[in-house]
Amino acid sequence: MSTSIKTVKTSGRPARALALLAIILLGLVGTALLQGASSVKLGLDLRGGTSVTLQPRASNDSNKITSAAIDQAVTIIRQRVNSLGVAESEVTAQGSGTNRQIVISVPGDSGRRVVDLVGQTAELRFRQVLAEASGVGASAADTATPSAGVTPELNAKFAALDCSKLENQQGTGADSPAETIVACARTGAYKYILAPAEVLGQQVSKASAGIDQQGSAGWYVSLTFNGQGTSAFGALTSRVTTLASPLNQVAIVLDGLVVSAPSINEAIPSGNAQITGSFTQTEAEDLANVLKYGALPLAFDRGEVQQVSPTLGSDQLDAGLLAGALGLILVVIFSVLYYRALGLVTVGSLVVASLLVYLLFLVLGAAIGFTLTLAGIAGAIVAIGITADSFIVFFERVRDEAREGRSLRSAVDLGWLRARHTIIVADMVSILAAVLLYFFAVGGVRGFAFTLGLTTLVDLIVVFIFTKPLVTLISRINFFASGHPLSGFSPKSVGLKSANTSIPTTTVEA
Repeated sequence: MSTSIKTVKTSGRPARALALLAIILLGLVGTALLQGASSVKLGLDLRGGTSVTLQPRASNDSNKITSAAIDQAVTIIRQRVNSLGVAESEVTAQGSGTNRQIVISVPGDSGRRVVDLVGQTAELRFRQVLAEASGVGASAADTATPSAGVTPELNAKFAALDCSKLENQQGTGADSPAETIVACARTGAYKYILAPAEVLGQQVSKASAGIDQQGSAGWYVSLTFNGQGTSAFGALTSRVTTLASPLNQVAIVLDGLVVSAPSINEAIPSGNAQITGSFTQTEAEDLANVLKYGALPLAFDRGEVQQVSPTLGSDQLDAGLLAGALGLILVVIFSVLYYRALGLVTVGSLVVASLLVYLLFLVLGAAIGFTLTLAGIAGAIVAIGITADSFIVFFERVRDEAREGRSLRSAVDLGWLRARHTIIVADMVSILAAVLLYFFAVGGVRGFAFTLGLTTLVDLIVVFIFTKPLVTLISRINFFASGHPLSGFSPKSVGLKSANTSIPTTTVEA
């Protein structure tokens, strides 16, 4: 009874897989060039950044300083920062009881804009205008036509208000929605007496920035109200349309300042509104972001904004990079000593994986604000071991098949069929762990999880469209197929019982 070895159909087109890899690399390089990304963004622990302390104060009697209110403010501020794509920022509450403060630290030199944004209370009100006058200077002639809610005391306050003064152009968020108030325009050009608020920011369900492509309104913020807000806004706009100016105006008030006060020519029952006011793109996007996540439950007095030095510094960065380089070198040495020439495939795969990861760091840094921290470097170092495991599983499967007497080309294809399931399962377990860590952890652990997941995903890509096609190509080279002592597929390396037994160079069909 004779034995036979079945032919294994080669999975052929390694050139196509390598071409796909080249396209991916070129695409990432092109994207990075278009973004102007030339270096990896470093996180707060490695680069330093901007830090500010916010001291809470109650905006009115109903919003008292409590631990719950501060915790809610931390959550909202963190959402605002994340919506801008600022990664690895830190928003924490420090202190105890009502003496707690909120500390915001943002990596890089552009943190000042973020700090200015997140401290806004974002108390949005829609109020009917009862009186309007120039905001420059104070004059006894600035009084309102007698109407409901306008008291002599309020008229006197309105007359004395000088909006050209800088302190009167600062949003306070202290206006009570149930009271008639006096307020300045955010530019200081006008001052107003405003009726009690009829539509509140909490009734806004969506907010987004846009630009007027046809007219000259420039950038604006588009609002969509919930059901209650739609009814209230429709009733307000319907009631004022027939009134004389300025009573037909509805002021949009943010943190106690009038952003705009347009005249209402017809009722707006659709539940949609636009806020205009000579916004720049950044101002419109920032306003939409703060409105999207709701108002802070407290107003804040902002402390001094400071540039902070790195908490770990360049020494720790150098140490982390050195650890990663040593890990790579040890993997390379092991691969070359154990797998001989085949180990060069490992070297090439690690080089390609490193290049992919570096390009992804550049692109993601520009696209979503990804920043690399020391914890992220640790995640990348851990991924080196995961990548090495994938190569070892594949190579040992190929050797197993060669040990059974198959030709190298057949051993590569059959070994891959049996190894890829193990590789996918192992990598998916790591990715799943990274996803869980990312969503259930905070701070530096999230940076570790993100980098670990990203580099593990890169491992899958490299193994499938570089390592496997490259091994398929070298299996057709006589140096490897003949079992040369330095190839990594010699009878001794494969583990054949007799060193005189060679690996078949052709496949015998059944």
